[in-house]
Amino acid sequence: MRSCSRFALTPVALVACALLHQPLVRAQATVAEPGIKLKPSPLLRESIPEAERKGLPTYVSGERLSGSPDLDTVVEGNAELRRGDVSIRADRLEYYQPDDLAKARGHVHINRAGNTFDGPLLELKVDAFEGFFTEPHYRFLRNDAYGEADRVDFIDDKRAIIRNATYTTCQRRPGPSWMPDWVLRAASIRIDNEEETGQATGASLRFLGVPILPIPSLSFPLSDKRKSGLLPPTIGLDNLNGVELTLPYYWNIAPNRDATFFPALMTKRGIDLGGEFRYLEQDYNGKLRANFMPNDSLRARDRWGYALQHDGVVRTGLSGVGAIGINLNLNRVSDDNYWRDFSRGTTSLTQRLLANDANLYWSRGNFSLSARTLKWQTLQDVASPIVPPYDRLPQFTGRYSRTNLAGGLDLSTEVDYTQFRAEPSLTGQPNARRTYALAQVSRPWQAPGWFAIPKLQLHSTSYQFDAPLANGATSASRVLPTFSLDSGLVFERDARYFGRNFRQTLEPRAFYVYTPFRDQSLLPNYDSAANDFNFATIYTENAFGGNDRISDNNLLTLGATTRLLDPDTGAEAARFGIAQRLRFKDQRVTLPGGTPVSERLSDVLLGASVNWDPKWSFESTVQYNPKTRRSIRSTIGGRYNPGSYRVISAAYRLQRGLSEQIDVGWQWPIGNVGGEGRWYSVGRLNYSLQDRKLVDSVIGFEYDAGCWLGRIVVERLQSSTSSANKRILFQLEFIGFTRLGSNALQTLKDNIPRYQYLREQTTAPSRYSNYE
Repeated sequence: MRSCSRFALTPVALVACALLHQPLVRAQATVAEPGIKLKPSPLLRESIPEAERKGLPTYVSGERLSGSPDLDTVVEGNAELRRGDVSIRADRLEYYQPDDLAKARGHVHINRAGNTFDGPLLELKVDAFEGFFTEPHYRFLRNDAYGEADRVDFIDDKRAIIRNATYTTCQRRPGPSWMPDWVLRAASIRIDNEEETGQATGASLRFLGVPILPIPSLSFPLSDKRKSGLLPPTIGLDNLNGVELTLPYYWNIAPNRDATFFPALMTKRGIDLGGEFRYLEQDYNGKLRANFMPNDSLRARDRWGYALQHDGVVRTGLSGVGAIGINLNLNRVSDDNYWRDFSRGTTSLTQRLLANDANLYWSRGNFSLSARTLKWQTLQDVASPIVPPYDRLPQFTGRYSRTNLAGGLDLSTEVDYTQFRAEPSLTGQPNARRTYALAQVSRPWQAPGWFAIPKLQLHSTSYQFDAPLANGATSASRVLPTFSLDSGLVFERDARYFGRNFRQTLEPRAFYVYTPFRDQSLLPNYDSAANDFNFATIYTENAFGGNDRISDNNLLTLGATTRLLDPDTGAEAARFGIAQRLRFKDQRVTLPGGTPVSERLSDVLLGASVNWDPKWSFESTVQYNPKTRRSIRSTIGGRYNPGSYRVISAAYRLQRGLSEQIDVGWQWPIGNVGGEGRWYSVGRLNYSLQDRKLVDSVIGFEYDAGCWLGRIVVERLQSSTSSANKRILFQLEFIGFTRLGSNALQTLKDNIPRYQYLREQTTAPSRYSNYE
């Protein structure tokens, strides 16, 4: 038997230990073997590949060391064994090399990739990580959960069973009477680090000393990794459905496919069976959601709805053809009241106009083709009926474009054939087949300080009607040319404002357009609408969107923009703009029921955007009428975001004669309780100044106690001019374990601009943060 002084983890220690136990520790070569290329890396590996584990050396140290070569080693006094990401410390440590078995007694501590266990006795096969630990105190790196148990059985390096265990993420504070706010007690907890899940059996959950949830069997996550199993139940209360209890089940079918089933019991209506299926393949992806409620007690009928989104490509395998793209957006519900009764389902199912849209598209070089069918489901309300839009059954479109042709010309053409279908008794005009063609040629001149783009367009449209028009015609056609000239200058200078250096620009712009008048008053309108008046549309040729109306224009748009740019980064600190149209001739083409535009000067469009400081931002757009000296439309908004979990946003929106609203949203800490927990106020209010009432509101509080979060939210959403949907949401979140109650968190994310989850984790913890 031999003994030596304590060995440190240095090359000297390797040599000293090798003299006693040569097979245990291999000396390090000072010169790389021929053919081995060393690759430097600034990163330490978080995991060690299994193929490398068996070849890793074993390091031992302690006050007294003895043993037999190739058989056993005994270390006493501050004993330590280390191999790869495993380290064992104890008062006494025995290692049997043939079985790779380590036995440790007295103040045993083991660290395996950041997960730690402390107790009196350990037996472990180091490589296989198979063995047991008695009376351990344990802590997991990934979610900082910890507890104590009678025994831990290590099945392998990924799985373990903790017997008669406790589990919590509440970190201990000073004081002899301290108890965790919540704790899970279980007959056994099975830990699976490969699936990153825990399975508790014979368990009960205690919160603030009160048992709140007996659990015969419960699966819970150790990380954000997806796993199959029951999800926490959600409970809600609202004025439409009563108490609503949902028991979701998640099915992790494959890494690229999953499904969620969410049966719900609504005390006023009955049982709703819902589900969602998602898929992601190499050539396609999509999502299907469906709900079915047999015999709704309030409506005395079955209720159902579905929504399907699908995007993908079909590979034809034909040379010169390539792939064909496909897009599906299908939405349908059982009845007209669905949007009112189930206003919090999938967004596409809560609107009164539900699109059923299918597209095929193909492109090759400068040429593209598409085929489309679009059919609408219109959910009518007796108190507020709407005219249904036209179905497109079908629509075919072809486009061709070329740039930088001879002489610097750009050329593009577009041809569209659409068959419009709707109920004539509701639309008041016949259905039709419309063929539309647009050809345009332009010659851009561009330089660093200026640009000029003259453009010539030719529009051609023909109609075939299913019934005669007012003048008896069953067909019609229209051909119109348009000339436009877009031009601008860009000036720059160095400037200094409020003690800060900037690169300031001045960008004047002039846009002229001329389109002759063609009488279009007898033509039906299938898809045209007036363009919104903003900085994106004021420099366009047509006052209408769609292809049924082409405005006659002889006007000049003048505008200017100035920007303040950071000279080092190019970031925009501020932008100010102004634009106005000068009309040389009346615009006589209108939408049905509209009036000609005779004003020579349009409203003035003013815009500003300021991001002077990362904490503050401001945006405003004002449509101002110089004759009345009043704004016609105004949008003014700002946001203050000084740090994490602190944001206040406010907006004022005016559309004179129609609406005037104030919208305020916030998330803000409001105080501490007992020096430990912190309260946050959250909410969003939309108030109509014109009607003098709240339109929509979400108001709530969050409480952060460190290891658990509490949320209470009251939500009110306007469903019509005389009714609103109201509900109360409660949620308890036990950090690193589960959530109970209703889904208040999702409501806050959907409604509050820049809302931050109080426990957002952007990176996984490193095992080196707990390195010993």
